[in-house]
Amino acid sequence: MIEGIGIDVVDISRFQESLDRTPALREKLFTSREAVLPVSSLAARFAAKEALAKALNARYVFAWHDCEVVNEESGRPAFIFTGSVAERIDGATVHLTLSHDAGIASAMVIVERA
Repeated sequence: MIEGIGIDVVDISRFQESLDRTPALREKLFTSREAVLPVSSLAARFAAKEALAKALNARYVFAWHDCEVVNEESGRPAFIFTGSVAERIDGATVHLTLSHDAGIASAMVIVERA
């Protein structure tokens, strides 16, 4: 059964401006493994975290570092959950897709429970 669906879109150049204007934002939003990626990948990962929050109907404080976006060996994006987000996921299957093209990064998340 689908518990939630979330989607988010990020303008990559505006996201870069935000990172330039507020350098601490990179550390606040991303794990150390994510933070070294190019801005298009960071924008897609930010979109993924926002889409996850929407899919979870997150009305609580969302711990950005408790959901890390990684690439599986195949290149497929996936989340690694820890802390409060792992507790909220509680064994659900989470589907993630990312895209970035033409200056836009996007992500879609589906949270599914058996």
